[in-house]
Amino acid sequence: MQFTSEQRLDDGVVERAFTLGEIPGTLWTPGSAPAPLVLMAHNNGLPKADPRLVARARYTATRGYAVATIDAAGCGDRPRSAADEQARAELRRAMRAGEPVDEIFESLIGPLVDNAVPEWQTTLDALLELPGIGGPVGYSGGWTALGIRLAVVEPRIAAAGFYAGGYVPRAQREEARRVTIPLLFLLQWDDEGNPRQRALDLFDAFGSDEKTLHANPGGHTGTPWFELEDGCRFLDRHLK
Repeated sequence: MQFTSEQRLDDGVVERAFTLGEIPGTLWTPGSAPAPLVLMAHNNGLPKADPRLVARARYTATRGYAVATIDAAGCGDRPRSAADEQARAELRRAMRAGEPVDEIFESLIGPLVDNAVPEWQTTLDALLELPGIGGPVGYSGGWTALGIRLAVVEPRIAAAGFYAGGYVPRAQREEARRVTIPLLFLLQWDDEGNPRQRALDLFDAFGSDEKTLHANPGGHTGTPWFELEDGCRFLDRHLK
């Protein structure tokens, strides 16, 4: 892991950009150490510098966590294949038109999850070798399909918070039954991109004994700020 920049922000959080082979990422750390690690993932081509993700990461770091994110293949500044871009465009068109999107979604997101998991595990290995960062590890983010797979295959992840998880590939809907770690599941009741019933069915499928559903009115990007505060309290219970 090679750090390429470092700055101390007004809230005392240190933000460092890094590269790990071809993987670009960002690490936010609090002033205190050691700090439990939270992996914060995104999808749909969004960059690691997406303002909403950065705001969540900085706030979480002020609460005493090391927070890391990476650009998955095809996201942010990483190269995108013409086939993936065409699939994304077709998915957006079909959703706007109210047409079935499952097969398009499967062909796009399924391979992204398969490719992203080894990169996140490699990143996790490198992060846990850094001074001041330790376990247990949490997962927080809008890429629910990735979080499900990581929760199944990665024993170092002790708790997870999922945002807007209505649409996940078939493989992850089946894997949800094997997820047993504590979960906080956020649902926007009027999310135009994640059908409500699919999200409720997914929540029901999780095998965790401790799982909590928070539902709020509003669209995809309307998650209330207080849910971030509640999310950190959830992490406090399981990572500190």
